[in-house]
Amino acid sequence: MGKQQLHKRLSNEQTKFILNKYLSGEIRAKNAIEKLGIGRTRFYQLATAYEMDQANFSIDYIRKKSTRRVSPDIEKNILAELEFEKVNIISRKDVPTKRYNYSYIKNLIKEKYEQKVSLDTIIDRAKKNNYYLGKPPKARHDREVISNFVGELVQHDSSHHLFAPDAGVKWYLIASLDDFSRKMLYGDLWEEETSFNHILSAQDVCLNYGAAFSYYVDSHRVFRYVKNRDEQSHWVNCTKFTDDVDPQWKQVMKNLKTEVIYALSPQAKGKIERSYQWLQDHLVRTCVREGIKKIGQAREVLKQEIFRYNRKLVHSTTKEIPDIRFERALRNKQSLFREFKIEPPFLSAKDIFCLRDERIADGYRRIHYLNRAFELPSSLPGQKIGLKIYPDPKTRITEIRFWHNDNFLGSQKLKID
Repeated sequence: MGKQQLHKRLSNEQTKFILNKYLSGEIRAKNAIEKLGIGRTRFYQLATAYEMDQANFSIDYIRKKSTRRVSPDIEKNILAELEFEKVNIISRKDVPTKRYNYSYIKNLIKEKYEQKVSLDTIIDRAKKNNYYLGKPPKARHDREVISNFVGELVQHDSSHHLFAPDAGVKWYLIASLDDFSRKMLYGDLWEEETSFNHILSAQDVCLNYGAAFSYYVDSHRVFRYVKNRDEQSHWVNCTKFTDDVDPQWKQVMKNLKTEVIYALSPQAKGKIERSYQWLQDHLVRTCVREGIKKIGQAREVLKQEIFRYNRKLVHSTTKEIPDIRFERALRNKQSLFREFKIEPPFLSAKDIFCLRDERIADGYRRIHYLNRAFELPSSLPGQKIGLKIYPDPKTRITEIRFWHNDNFLGSQKLKID
């Protein structure tokens, strides 16, 4: 903490006493400076002023301009928004956010009331009016950027929260973030977490930006098979060990030639989760304020918050706006994203971003899947048929594409309610 100003440490009489000692030659300038605790330039300015007018000399600080006062309207709006947070967010047991967010209120006042107010002013009013809970303890963690290119490392995770308390049901937030730029590449809400929802997120990133060099994920069963944990999996037997089996999502990564890196500790996993805390916090607060009850409405809020995060906010780690950092890296050819191309034997993106299964063709050249029979005239009895399944969540139509080795045998569509 810096040293207090002279007028806060010493009185006029104490300062005059020391200056008198110096001017009379009883102490040297060096000693006087040490006693006053000021610099040489300031000391000689004071000594000259005191010598020229001892009667009117004073070190009292007089403010030349009045401080800028907060208008009553702004004051009223600050307190109103703080009270809303206290009653509708902090005090509600069903809301997963238990701390005030003063930066959020600052932006809210600017957008809602078109009024500018500093963050310090809001915090000051919060402290004076019992809207302050203190700072949470900070957990130690590594926040540095560990990549040198966009697309070198994509952090991917999901979280399960009550994002819209008025809806009364928890949803899953699935998001992907570029480590170098901190740009949010993908974010969406789902009513349930499935392998295919994570595959759709990879498809979105790949079609919009290209195939990433690597993905950073935790050891959730969607991303990794772990022996003695996934007991209910049909893969469990005495010969299958951790990573001996590739889950559906990982098979997609292999087709994309994208490396998968696992977070092997809670601390490492926290690195992913902390990247989304801002997004989760803002999503919850906005859903509460707007009374969101349907997932479609919450998705619109999420889009707005991702836009704000990517294009308007300076990231605390990089000290840059994510979009600007991302675009500059692309211009400087500082990217490891690879252009997505459909290469043989694949014929469609649906052959890559899909669920996979296998069936054996019977003597009538048919296979059975989902209690339905599918005729495959191009197959032979006893052949192993690969199924590439694409359940479109928008149309609710599932397309099944049939393959034998690298030969495409056709496709059929199902309407699944």
